[in-house]
Amino acid sequence: MLSLAIDEERCIQCGECVTDCPYDVLSLDEGYPTVVADREDRCIACQHCFAVCPTGALSIFGLNPDESIELDCALPSQQQVATLIKGRRSVRQYLDEPVASRVIADLLEVVANGPTGVNNRQLLFTVIEDQDSMAALRHDTIEGIRRVDGQGGLPKELDFFSGIVAAADNGEDILFRNAPHLLIVSTPASGPSPDPDCLIALTYFEILAAASGFGTVWNGLCKWALTRIVPEILERMNVPEDHSIGYMMSFGKPAVQYYRTVQRGGARINRI
Repeated sequence: MLSLAIDEERCIQCGECVTDCPYDVLSLDEGYPTVVADREDRCIACQHCFAVCPTGALSIFGLNPDESIELDCALPSQQQVATLIKGRRSVRQYLDEPVASRVIADLLEVVANGPTGVNNRQLLFTVIEDQDSMAALRHDTIEGIRRVDGQGGLPKELDFFSGIVAAADNGEDILFRNAPHLLIVSTPASGPSPDPDCLIALTYFEILAAASGFGTVWNGLCKWALTRIVPEILERMNVPEDHSIGYMMSFGKPAVQYYRTVQRGGARINRI
């Protein structure tokens, strides 16, 4: 149920909530917004009507507009965002110190606001927080790869994982980069856009983590290992079998500091 409620003392009857609804769920009735008969089931819970109301007169789903963040003068400048994007680095050196569980939860709460196909909010964030669990994941993954390799079961294009096992035996963690945490984003494969949804979420996490002083690295090696070589580990981690694994990201407090942006040159633009 939308539970649409209008504070008529606040409402200025501008009609922006009606105009901005992507599925024409709302209309004006004597100047005030109302739900169109037989169209409520088309609502995708995007909350555009809630966000676009200039006076906070509209409430849906029992939400209080006064508890939302006001955007006026609160957004970062274009230059600040540009510096953040240009200054982001793939971090492969981490402190042996975990990020507080509360901090990780706060990051993921923000990231959950990212866009998904038709507002399909079924993303699952599987995060390794506990350091004993992270150590067990490192051990079990390497031993699983060793077992598969010993049975001749490594896919030809992944036969280099035998070298990753050898490096682990010498104390080098190529697979997880000694990061204290791993984040896996997945969503039902039957959804409208499972892989893009997961990648968008991880991109938002990467940028927010960088702004918070944390380091991240897109971990393709880990994804290959856990999805193609030892998928039983994902099952033990309670990642649903019917989920598409968008990607994986190692993160933590960086043991390296960067002092300037790199210079990659201009963008390749195809102008039509």
